Amino acid sequence: MEFESNTTNWDGVYYYPHLFGGIMLTAALLGLSTSYFGGMMGFPTLPYMLSYLRNLQKKKGGKKRIRVYMDGCFDLMHYGHANALRQAKALGDELVVGLVSDEEIIKNKGPPVLSMEERLALVSGLKWVDEVIANAPYEITEEFMNRLFNEHKIDYIIHGDDPCLLPDGSDAYALAKKVGRYKQIKRTEGVSSTDIVGRILASIEEKKGTQVSNESLENGEHNEMNKSVESLLKCKNASSFLPTSRRIVQFSNGKGPGPNARVVYIDGAFDLFHAGHVEILKSARQLGDFLLVGIYTDQIVSEQRGTHFPLMHLHERSLSVLACRYVDEVIIGAPWEITKDMITTFNISLVVHGTVCEGKSSINGKLDDPYSVPKSIGIFKMLESPKNITTTSVAQRIKANHEIYEKRNAKKEASEKKFYEERKYILGD
Repeated sequence: MEFESNTTNWDGVYYYPHLFGGIMLTAALLGLSTSYFGGMMGFPTLPYMLSYLRNLQKKKGGKKRIRVYMDGCFDLMHYGHANALRQAKALGDELVVGLVSDEEIIKNKGPPVLSMEERLALVSGLKWVDEVIANAPYEITEEFMNRLFNEHKIDYIIHGDDPCLLPDGSDAYALAKKVGRYKQIKRTEGVSSTDIVGRILASIEEKKGTQVSNESLENGEHNEMNKSVESLLKCKNASSFLPTSRRIVQFSNGKGPGPNARVVYIDGAFDLFHAGHVEILKSARQLGDFLLVGIYTDQIVSEQRGTHFPLMHLHERSLSVLACRYVDEVIIGAPWEITKDMITTFNISLVVHGTVCEGKSSINGKLDDPYSVPKSIGIFKMLESPKNITTTSVAQRIKANHEIYEKRNAKKEASEKKFYEERKYILGD
């Protein structure tokens, strides 16, 4: 889109300063005062003219900041959402995010898993987001579009290259496209909220299958069929995300701590990244200059929480944490126990842990305290967790309404399958 310029008759003054300077000098030498020109010819006085020229130069030299808008439900926030907003921010200078209301989500898609408050914490916690408009409509109506352009000074409306259809089958962004204020980004491969809900629902079936297998063994029956069913479920809902160094660099801040920085360390699974994670990371960051986050391996998480965890694998979880504005760096595959060598290597000043956590207090039956070393040297601190939400509690919401989500997922999976079958080019974001 071409933006309207402030072109005036004085543009020549800006582009030909030497010529104009010569004219003014000639006028001064001839003894012609600016007041004379002002009175007789309507010519502006010299002080006013110089002030005007300075302002004109500032206008010409200053670049207009481009404000872009992207909306969404952002329910079950994942690295795909984060990458979409990263791409959107790259198309402008300031990113404004519209957070669709609970009522609109129920009307167009079914009940959300997370509340508005939780989704707001997640979106606001992303490093690329500058502003959030809560309770945005699902459809970009003409009234709301004009409000975006006039009140929020939005230049472009952004969405992914996957279709976003209203219940009547029409394009939700048709109006923005019509007026030429629409831009498109690439959808992130390998993840979607539908996929994550599928993984949680599959864990229910996995538990059922395990229970049936145990009963079969007690009755002396063969359980190979049940094992095959479980393997199929795992395969169907397994992550298809292929991590690359480029994507990690895109999410990274790209800088380390200064020589005298106070480095704070916090570790955990950070599975199914939620509002509780955002708030504890924010609290941890406030205690120092640099926040280093350790992300446990998939094996450690499984040993801690059960075979159906983690719901997101190591690299997915790492990207979700890296996208958080309070995080400076992550250790991908952090050890369970914090050693003296680790503290020295990363120059850790303080190790913190939240009061709300999941899992056992041991690995492989060992009751050793993983924080014994930082405790012994006096650099350990327990942080009061701002929220009681956990990965398990979020999963339980889906399990409690599994019939509703199964129906919704069946419909969404069909449309997503069609999109992936018709795609031609993925990379380029």
